[in-house]
Amino acid sequence: MKRTNHRVRSGNVALHAVTEGNPANAPLVLVHGYPDNHHVWDGVVDELTRDFYVVRYDVRGAGLSDKPARTREYRLGALAGDLKAVVDQLLPGRAFHLAAHDWGSIQSWESVTAGPLRGRILSYSSISGPCLDHVGYWLREQATDLQGGGTGKVLRQLASSWYVFLFQVPVVSETLWRLGLDRAWPGILRKYEGIADARFSELQQDDGRYGVKLYRANFLPRLLRPEPRHAKCPVQLIIPKGDNYVGEQLFDRQVRWTGKLTRREVDAPHWAPLTAPGVVADAIREFAFADRRAG
Repeated sequence: MKRTNHRVRSGNVALHAVTEGNPANAPLVLVHGYPDNHHVWDGVVDELTRDFYVVRYDVRGAGLSDKPARTREYRLGALAGDLKAVVDQLLPGRAFHLAAHDWGSIQSWESVTAGPLRGRILSYSSISGPCLDHVGYWLREQATDLQGGGTGKVLRQLASSWYVFLFQVPVVSETLWRLGLDRAWPGILRKYEGIADARFSELQQDDGRYGVKLYRANFLPRLLRPEPRHAKCPVQLIIPKGDNYVGEQLFDRQVRWTGKLTRREVDAPHWAPLTAPGVVADAIREFAFADRRAG
């Protein structure tokens, strides 16, 4: 299947994007997480190009896209602007399906719930990436639900999210990546995430170093001052049952933000797009084409 590389301008940032498949097919945009780049979707795309015209890109700070130095340039508003720049250039005037993983999911909620793309997104499949505003409300409600076990749920999620607090500390994470975490990363993925074919990438150090700015720019402001955010399009939560980082409890009350909600559990760890690409592809395809929603 023909693969075409693109350079997309979003303000003062240049983004690397890739398109694959028949342009006449329903468009599908894929957004990757941290500390990955667009290649995390390789196996999934192999399963989807016969049905979709697939667009994916390296988010700012990752892969072959520009890497702004200032933390404030990684705020969710800027990331939503990047998605808009990509679809405006590569899918001008077209509605599209959206699927995202990890931080790609976190940032994509910004476009699903507000802004100029809200009316163009036909469906949204989210893997292991809750909306930070929704999490902010969840934390408040659970922390005061003493009889319902809410406090315990909060403590378990905080324990799973230990790395979020580490990433808030300047210099530490960047130093770890510079000192060899990039070389060790494939072994970590093989041992703890079951990714048998994990390999070293020359891009990994920068993907890790710059991507931590996503956490610093967004986590505390959104969790401390959440805003109500409601999705207009149909939403599917693809929930890996073996996720060591994003607890299923974070989505307990998701339906109030989405209306009708589809939940699909998959037998996979956090990096489901790598360990179960066929299962993830099937979930995205079936949801996008449900009720003849494909455009």
